[in-house]
Amino acid sequence: MEVKQALKELKEHIPFTVFAVGVAVLIVLFIHYLLKQEIGKEVFHFFHFLHVIVSAMATGAIYYKYRPSVLAAFFVGIAGAVIIGSLSDVILPCLGGLVLNIHIHFHLPLIEETLQTLLFASLGGILGVTIQVSKTPHFIHVFLSVFASLFYILAFSTVFAPVYFLASFLIVFIAVIIPCCLSDIVFPFLFLKREKKNTLQ
Repeated sequence: MEVKQALKELKEHIPFTVFAVGVAVLIVLFIHYLLKQEIGKEVFHFFHFLHVIVSAMATGAIYYKYRPSVLAAFFVGIAGAVIIGSLSDVILPCLGGLVLNIHIHFHLPLIEETLQTLLFASLGGILGVTIQVSKTPHFIHVFLSVFASLFYILAFSTVFAPVYFLASFLIVFIAVIIPCCLSDIVFPFLFLKREKKNTLQ
């Protein structure tokens, strides 16, 4: 995939991502401050694992669309979901918190819940090559990633004041827009481009 195409995809996804982050922040504000419900790590895990499933589906489906190899699409889907999912849901929010002085405990399900993470990624990979729907899962993927990133910040931050929600908007937007587009759009094409190059040699 050319750089221009990747940038075009990013530009097209910015309005939806801004909308999704805004809606997520409002929903969380309602739950946390009006309903007085605590958001713990179980909520984060629920959305993170759903995100992993849908990410593997979208990545695997896009790969399969251009190269109908079930086994290859399955493993590309898993790799994209695990690597990019960890980046968007945990690593980038944690780094963003450090930059903005929000103290967040580092918790990576890939390390601490390895089996569950791989099982959910495998389920997504299977669904991706079976259902072969690439567009719809991407939008669901972005929405789940928004909630997973935001719930990670809430569940694992030591102190979280209402004013931090403005900072959270910026952190979550960056944590979602780039990794999700990388996972669903750029990541599969990296493998396709490499395989094409190997075929020509």
